[in-house]
Amino acid sequence: MTNPVLQSIQVGLPRKMGLEGATDPMDRPWTSGFQKSPVPGPVQVGSTNLEGDGQADLEHHGGPDKAVLAYSADHYAQWRQVLQKPDLPFGAFGENFTIAGLNETTVSVGDIWQLGDVRLQVSQPRQPCWKLARRWRIKTLALQVQESGRTGWYFRVLREGMITPGLGFHLQDRPYPDWTIERSNRIMHFEIDDLRAAAELAALGPLAASWKSTLIKRVEKNANPDPSKRLIGPNGL
Repeated sequence: MTNPVLQSIQVGLPRKMGLEGATDPMDRPWTSGFQKSPVPGPVQVGSTNLEGDGQADLEHHGGPDKAVLAYSADHYAQWRQVLQKPDLPFGAFGENFTIAGLNETTVSVGDIWQLGDVRLQVSQPRQPCWKLARRWRIKTLALQVQESGRTGWYFRVLREGMITPGLGFHLQDRPYPDWTIERSNRIMHFEIDDLRAAAELAALGPLAASWKSTLIKRVEKNANPDPSKRLIGPNGL
């Protein structure tokens, strides 16, 4: 089996975009670190960020549980066709790592991967938000990504270090092989009445704290967050 490969690294700092008073909600002011550019490396991977990277909304992005956003390079051909954007570049989904040879069905919560000197642990699936839709001016894009299951996932950093594109990923440990990113997405977003599975997922030690909180509230209080604010954003994008 060929090891998965880090195809591309992207970083970007928050910046303000849009125009005050714009009629089209897509053109109104917003601040985001979503638009990231490829870097050749070497790049330092820290406990909460890559060097040169940042997030505008620290309540929902960044931090130890979401230090690195990863996305499968293998999804790009399909998205380029579906979105009719043949030049859609790596980093288009706001990811830091674009990885060939891994996807949501082959990555599990708690996986520990070695990348050069860096050690990473899968913490949760990515939950797409309205900024993805705003970036590409496609109002339904965040929902399309969520419903497709091609969401990407987050890594926490267990050991910091330097990386470059072209490095291979080496699986060191897989404590929860049944809890793939694909299955975790299904339980969070679609099979919301399966409280037994929600409780099982919430009990996974490596799962990000925010996911644990959401699932525990579902199990104990039958409460689920309204996803519309995340998917549609302020003023309908």
